[in-house]
Amino acid sequence: QVQLVESGGGLVQAGGSLRLPCAASGNGFSISTMAWYRQALGKQRELVASITPGGSTNYADSVKGRFTISRDNPKKTVYLQMNSLKPEDTAVYYCKLEYRLSVVRNDYWGQGTQVTVSS
Repeated sequence: QVQLVESGGGLVQAGGSLRLPCAASGNGFSISTMAWYRQALGKQRELVASITPGGSTNYADSVKGRFTISRDNPKKTVYLQMNSLKPEDTAVYYCKLEYRLSVVRNDYWGQGTQVTVSS
């Protein structure tokens, strides 16, 4: 089975940067779409960015131009580079692996890492 571990969160001032790594164990990383979600207090979890096995990326409008998702298949790690951070980026950030093969369809989630942006 798959396990995902996010790290790199913390407290940062507005305008600053953070990089979040998500390390995967188990099989299927290279054939799976990876994504970052976030959930702020009192709000629903929302998709921040995703990257397909072929490297195609998608971003939420709110982070476009500021965040970059990337993957390192040999390391089985996906990254979220966050620049020009704003207080409204404050949330718990979660890594997701979307495994799709034949009849098997499984989503795996990390435990989350807290990002707090001060004004």
